[in-house]
Amino acid sequence: MISKDVQLGNEVMIPHLDLVNLYGCTIGDGSKIGTFVEIQKGVSVGARCKISSHTFICEGVDIEDGVFIGHGVMFTNDIYPRAVNPEGGLQTEADWQVIKTQVKARASIGSNATILCGITIGEGALIGAGAVVTRDVPDYAIVAGVPARVVGDARIREESRDTVASFA
Repeated sequence: MISKDVQLGNEVMIPHLDLVNLYGCTIGDGSKIGTFVEIQKGVSVGARCKISSHTFICEGVDIEDGVFIGHGVMFTNDIYPRAVNPEGGLQTEADWQVIKTQVKARASIGSNATILCGITIGEGALIGAGAVVTRDVPDYAIVAGVPARVVGDARIREESRDTVASFA
């Protein structure tokens, strides 16, 4: 379902309109949204992004241009989630505060990664599949593991790939 309050840019691709849940968000020009994706209110997805299937992007997440998000990626927006308030009633929006998360331009997040709230994923960074990201990721860093740790530099990796390709 795509709510009437969603702002879709030009040439946004959503192959299965019935199999997404988008409300109160903004999707930039030329982005592609896969099946079984939920994007909540207040989320901004930049231009030319690819959001793969089974991904959950909650309120408080800002995604810049050219970002890749793999299958089954989960974002969070509450450091101490609870079902009930101190009086025992179900929590409402009045009982907690959204903690923001930013994903900078051209970052890539591998399948099944979990992104905790309150962090920034740097420009061109690469998050390994299954990583649990608990702190800021520097620009162009490659991070992997639980919790995610820096294991390389995406610029070096791309340069070496180009070098290998030139010898082929």
